[in-house]
Amino acid sequence: MKDKLKEADLYKPVQRYFVREGYEVYGEVKDCDVAAVKDDELVIVELKLTLSVDLLIQAAKRQKLTDKVYIAIPKPKHRMNSRQWTDKCHLVKRLELGLILVSFPGNRTKADILFHPAPFKSSQSKARNKFKRESLMKEINGRSADYNIGGSSKTKIMTAYKENCIKIACYLDYFGNLSPKALKELGTGIKTSSILTKNYYGWFERVKRGVYQITEKGKEEIKDHQEMIEYYLKQVQ
Repeated sequence: MKDKLKEADLYKPVQRYFVREGYEVYGEVKDCDVAAVKDDELVIVELKLTLSVDLLIQAAKRQKLTDKVYIAIPKPKHRMNSRQWTDKCHLVKRLELGLILVSFPGNRTKADILFHPAPFKSSQSKARNKFKRESLMKEINGRSADYNIGGSSKTKIMTAYKENCIKIACYLDYFGNLSPKALKELGTGIKTSSILTKNYYGWFERVKRGVYQITEKGKEEIKDHQEMIEYYLKQVQ
């Protein structure tokens, strides 16, 4: 369409779709953009040019009147398999709303149902994301305290892995050269050998077979974590 798209441009294709499905369709009924009736079944559709929070609020209010509430928006120009679009669809499904995409191929208009309103099955969603939950809990259990500010985006995050590295570096600095076995006995965990071998931060150095020391770089950089160092030393003193 050459002219600037308006919400009213979404009405006709949505109307035609529901008429083909055997509904009587009416526009602008008691603040509802579209109301469709078949026997005792009531369908409400809210029309908007973008999928916004205001649209979701508006549609959620219509659920006081019927379980069959759709939102209709122009078909997005971006990729339909993008992470952002998938997350938006998840939110719409979570609210138990249906989603209609209106497209304008050539001089025609077309309305397609992406998905219908349906009860959100929370248990199935959690089951599909079991691994992500386990990963989250593993990260939480690997942290000794809260060293991050929630909402931070451009700052370095203290992860369980980095904490583990700091703990190993702390004990090497305090006790001197140690083997992975000795470090594990001090409580550095099952990943000790892997951390020493990979040496992600450049803090460790093998002095002979099975024995490691802390590097000068490691000594300098763990100084930024005095609170954690004091905590770890209290555990072994």
